[in-house]
Amino acid sequence: MTSTLRDNAARRAEGYGLVLLAALCWAGGGLLAKWLFSAPGPATAGWPFPPLGIEVDPVVLSAARAVVSTLIATAFLTLRRRELLKVRGRDLPFLAVFGILGLAMVHFAYFKTISLTGVATAILLEYLAPVIVLVFSVTLLGERFTLALPSAVTLSVAGCALMVGALGPDGLVVPREGLIWGLSSAVFFAGYSLMGKYASGRFAPWTLLTYGLGFASMFWLIVLGGPGPIVTLLSDWRAAAAVLALAVVSTIIPFGAFLKALNMIEATQASVTSTVEPVIAGVVAWFIFGEHLSALQLLGGVLVVAAVLLSQASTRVPAEMPLVDPDVLGGETTGA
Repeated sequence: MTSTLRDNAARRAEGYGLVLLAALCWAGGGLLAKWLFSAPGPATAGWPFPPLGIEVDPVVLSAARAVVSTLIATAFLTLRRRELLKVRGRDLPFLAVFGILGLAMVHFAYFKTISLTGVATAILLEYLAPVIVLVFSVTLLGERFTLALPSAVTLSVAGCALMVGALGPDGLVVPREGLIWGLSSAVFFAGYSLMGKYASGRFAPWTLLTYGLGFASMFWLIVLGGPGPIVTLLSDWRAAAAVLALAVVSTIIPFGAFLKALNMIEATQASVTSTVEPVIAGVVAWFIFGEHLSALQLLGGVLVVAAVLLSQASTRVPAEMPLVDPDVLGGETTGA
């Protein structure tokens, strides 16, 4: 019994570590995109590396990232884990829904919110997702309800609000359409977490990620009316290098890590832990871009960290772990 508890504790610790890795990569991907696509000028004069200033439509960037990620993931499985490409025909509808609603629409709604409001508002609204995940996990997925769960969710949302300046002296002004799209991004991110948890015992994370990205790519190709805009973007070697970096750093590694983590911890705990993304991004931007954090933002970071620690207090030790290959994320390697 002691050995089993120790093994389960180790798996939970690994699960939290994987979500933190995902948050670090998502934050790094956002900062990388900011550096790559910011216009050179007075606002970027103090940056350690001058931005490339590549002009690109965020929707086209999302589509290109999905397509390149699909190619990389498919090539990896073909060469290393070909058996993970085999799925039943009856599983394809679920994988299609997961790819379109759980991957493509998360990006689409997030970028749409940014275009209507701003990055800070988009982050805050998307990270209302833990509230949705908590409700559905307890009512539909059988997650044990404890007072620690809603307390952790509340702390994480409040911390994110402070980090993005929503509770500062200027506050945030959100137009109605931006609010609708922002809340939609929270719903889609919550759906990604819940569908990933539902599928965690049915598919290997690499299988779920590769097929999800494939269907997301098909969705984007339909939205764009074909591959033309993607081909045009990738014809610039700088943009192609940027898309490749974003495909690996902010797509394959984090989404794969998050899906694998759902084999080890509950969806609510994973979604709460993922809210450290704006904290990581804020701290890194402080050192790299000179964007100093206010006292309220620092307090927000503390609240998010407290939320992650509190969410662990609600951990339920499962009697039986899902029957999936524990090494499917990276085969004989770790990370991507």
